[in-house]
Amino acid sequence: MRIAVVGQIARDLVLTVPEVPEPGGRAVVGERREMLGGKGSNIARGTRQLGATAALVGVVGDDREGRLLVERLDADGVATTAVVCREGSRTALIVDVVCDGEYRYLMDIPTATLVTAQDVRAAAATLAGADAVVVQLEQPAEAALAAVRAASGLVVLDGAPDGRAAELLAAADAVRADHGEAEALTGRSITGTDAAVRAGRELLARGPSVVALEVPGEANVLTWGEDSAVIPLTDEEVVDPTGGGDAFVAALTVALVRGDDPEDAGRLATAAAGRAVRHPGGRTDLTGLSPVPSRH
Repeated sequence: MRIAVVGQIARDLVLTVPEVPEPGGRAVVGERREMLGGKGSNIARGTRQLGATAALVGVVGDDREGRLLVERLDADGVATTAVVCREGSRTALIVDVVCDGEYRYLMDIPTATLVTAQDVRAAAATLAGADAVVVQLEQPAEAALAAVRAASGLVVLDGAPDGRAAELLAAADAVRADHGEAEALTGRSITGTDAAVRAGRELLARGPSVVALEVPGEANVLTWGEDSAVIPLTDEEVVDPTGGGDAFVAALTVALVRGDDPEDAGRLATAAAGRAVRHPGGRTDLTGLSPVPSRH
């Protein structure tokens, strides 16, 4: 099983604090972690841990941090032949400040570290040879569209695009969106699972075969064909939501490629998200993951 991911590569600095200081105040950091991050990296690594051969199309800066992140990807078993080292740019940095189970991001993501349509065209062989291509939609719409056009296997979209939504949805096989992204895609308020099912049906009519939407603090809702499934979130304590969506997408993609039905794929993906949120930062280990059991 070969999966290619188009998405962000970043250096993550995770700081856990007991409270967020007021202006002029200070807080003592209880835990500090520095790691490979970015949605593209997290998803690619997750698919590799679940047994796929993973490749990443992304961009780092021409600096020491970028070289170290590529080395880390290589060590994690993710193919980096399609990773671009952008001359003259610094590598993206995301600071994740974690307090009481919530995050606050400080992001330095230079425009030059976003994937371009030219980067995608240079990686055409990687995308065309994959059983699935995951496109992380924080990348420019033109690059995302080039990626779905280059794909020959399953196309999975993660998030809400900044433009070209109709064309991207029409080319997708599966779409995953968190609460805010789902509302942006549909233009409707999603206040619960019933509303998520209706939103999922609306998105199915626009192209994809499977839609997975988040209802915060409650469930993931899968819709496909004439069916739907509401999968309650796991019971793990949420230390940091960072990476939960990335783990979900990785597991959903692997499960769909190997032929699981959408409900089973959603249960595995929900279990992956539950594992990811129980520690600070987005770097998690999905090895040996078991799906969430049915409560029926």
